[in-house]
Amino acid sequence: MRRSLAAIGSLALSLTLLPAAQAAESQAASASNVNSSSIPIAMTREYDGRNLKIRKKLGENSAYTRYRATYKSGDLKICGQLIEPKGKGPFPMVVLAHGYIDPKVYVNGQGFRREQDWLPRNGYGVLHVDYRNHACSDKDPRNDVNMRLGYAEDVINAALALKNSDIPWIDGDRVALLGRSMGGGVAYQALTIAPGVFDAAITYASVSSDAEDNFNRWQRNNYDIGDRILAKYGEPKDNPEAWKRMSSRNYFFRITEPVLAFHGTADDTCDISWARATQRALDKAGVENELVEYKGAGHYFYGPWSNSIKRVGAFLDEHLA
Repeated sequence: MRRSLAAIGSLALSLTLLPAAQAAESQAASASNVNSSSIPIAMTREYDGRNLKIRKKLGENSAYTRYRATYKSGDLKICGQLIEPKGKGPFPMVVLAHGYIDPKVYVNGQGFRREQDWLPRNGYGVLHVDYRNHACSDKDPRNDVNMRLGYAEDVINAALALKNSDIPWIDGDRVALLGRSMGGGVAYQALTIAPGVFDAAITYASVSSDAEDNFNRWQRNNYDIGDRILAKYGEPKDNPEAWKRMSSRNYFFRITEPVLAFHGTADDTCDISWARATQRALDKAGVENELVEYKGAGHYFYGPWSNSIKRVGAFLDEHLA
């Protein structure tokens, strides 16, 4: 069920709080001629994902065919993998936003192996995104210090590239987003930056929707990146407004898509408390959402994955029908 008219009215009212801050940040970014990295700045950009092209057939089985593909995300060429189900299309599509894998070792299409098999076997096409700086995608040297908001831009543009594609088996009017771990955080950023691009979203074992949590957990002690981030934004306690502007949960009131989240209570990478805090923020913002907790499950969902993917199928069937 889509958001009620009353909730949409509340969203419109909430949006009136943003323009002044957006304008001020846009002016500052323009004056300094740097790639700024706040959620409000990202909201002001135009997204025109385009030029989705199949580059090479990678493999085929009785259920689907896998291709290497590229598309444009702003000025950057982004690589990925397209997976075409067997049967009569066009097929609803799922954009996959993968978790953290060191870009130095990452290869095209890495991650989401279970989902890349299950989704096309059940009638869903897939576009797995190799973010900027990954595999054959173009490079963005500012991406880490800009808190990886570029990944969200690549995911938004992936959906738009599907919508603008003339590949006949792709149904660009039915597009969902699935993000895992770091990709879950990317998904929440994308939903707040560009509401309405996707029809539904799913997250697995997501990182926090608070930028400070993620910085303290991973980047603070990675001294090269951590020091550069602190030099740009300052300590969270000293410059809380800057850190709030990089945290998607402060803009959840913009989300128009239903969200289904999965998290294990024994996740020692992304604590269950983060998922619960994100759910509370989504509830407060009036977003249709559900958090499914699996008792004793770890970060990779080795035990409950088969149950969770059945829930994913029901969710996609409902919202991409």
